Amino acid sequence: MSWILKLHLGSTLFMTGLIWFVQLVHYPLFVRVGESDFSSYARSHQMRTSIVVIPAMLCELVTGFFLLLFPVNQVPIDWAYVNVIMLAGIWMSTFFLQVPCHTKLTTGFNLDTCNRLVSGNWIRTLLWSVRSITLLYLLTNGSQS
Repeated sequence: MSWILKLHLGSTLFMTGLIWFVQLVHYPLFVRVGESDFSSYARSHQMRTSIVVIPAMLCELVTGFFLLLFPVNQVPIDWAYVNVIMLAGIWMSTFFLQVPCHTKLTTGFNLDTCNRLVSGNWIRTLLWSVRSITLLYLLTNGSQS
């Protein structure tokens, strides 16, 4: 397996595990922070989460494009295109749904925004899950097809 594919798979699996934690545990707990401390919490949350998420998402994006531009045997070119399309969906969801919610929450607690954050995050959760399953399938069965 090429180093690009290893980095891509590793970053994808990492983000898939992280997004399930965020979806089922982390985001739902926002409603328990308390209104008086929420603005400070939300700003700190954004900064600290970015330290973990940005490197993994960038690694995944760059290696995804590398797999498209420099194909490897385990990942057929049509799957590489689908992979990048799903990555685009994740990034669009992040910047058009999650980031605006997080930005609004830095001004204070808002239940509707918290609920929108959780419900909109299912897009990323499902896309990352499908990507992980697909990549694992290709790596275990792809060379046989």
